[in-house]
Amino acid sequence: MSGMADDIAHIIQLAVAPVFLIAGIGHLLVTLTNRLGRIVDRTRALEIELSVEQPMETHPRWSKELLLLDRRMAWINRAITLAALAMLMVCLVIVTLFTGQLLSYDLSAFVSVLFIMTMGVLVAAIGNFLWEIHVAAEMLRVRTDLLERMQVKRKSHFF
Repeated sequence: MSGMADDIAHIIQLAVAPVFLIAGIGHLLVTLTNRLGRIVDRTRALEIELSVEQPMETHPRWSKELLLLDRRMAWINRAITLAALAMLMVCLVIVTLFTGQLLSYDLSAFVSVLFIMTMGVLVAAIGNFLWEIHVAAEMLRVRTDLLERMQVKRKSHFF
C-alpha cells in the first residue's frame, strides 16, 4: 500500500470506535423516544378522562399526575436533545479525523476536545434520563389511604 492508503486505513481504524458509539447512542435514543411516547399516551388518556369527568379540582390525584407527566416530558425531551447532540458531535469527530488526514493537518487536539465535549453532553443526556426515571418512580408510589385500607382488611381476615 502507498503512504496515503495506509494513512486512510489508519483513520478508518480510528473511526470504528466512534461508529460503535453512534450505534449505542442510537439505542439510547430508541429507549428515550419510547418512554416519551408512553408519557404522551398516558397524558392524552388522562386529559380525555378529565374532559369527560368532573372538573380537575375534584381529582387532585389526576392533577398531580398531570404535573408529574409534564415534568417527565421536559426531562426526557432534554435527554433526547442532548443524546442527539452527542451523536452529531461523534459524527463531527469522524469528519474531523478524515478532514485532518486529507488536508495533512494535525487536528488531534481539536478531535480530543470535541470528543471530551461529546462525552460531557452524553453524560448530561444520561443524567436527564436518570432524573426522568426518578420522577417516574414518584408516580409509582401507592396511595397511603389504599395501603391503610388493605392493612385493615388483612387484619379483619385474621380475626
